[in-house]
Amino acid sequence: MKKKSNIKHPIDLQVGKRIRSRRRMLDLSQNTLANKLGITFQQVRKYETADNRVSASRLMEIALALGVPVNFFFDGVNYE
Repeated sequence: MKKKSNIKHPIDLQVGKRIRSRRRMLDLSQNTLANKLGITFQQVRKYETADNRVSASRLMEIALALGVPVNFFFDGVNYE
């Protein structure tokens, strides 16, 4: 069985930071966002800390819940 790497990809970290930033900007708790998405607040925390990666479909749901376009989460990412 392959051991899971503890190294977080920089883009996953960026997406998580942007989720947290926008959620705080809207003065939403992790629990409130989780309820909008139909998930647990622990899952929101894992997304924000990049402990779990956000799938494309979930990222779209998060973008809708936070009132931003999906590309909001990638602003400032260096793709090189």
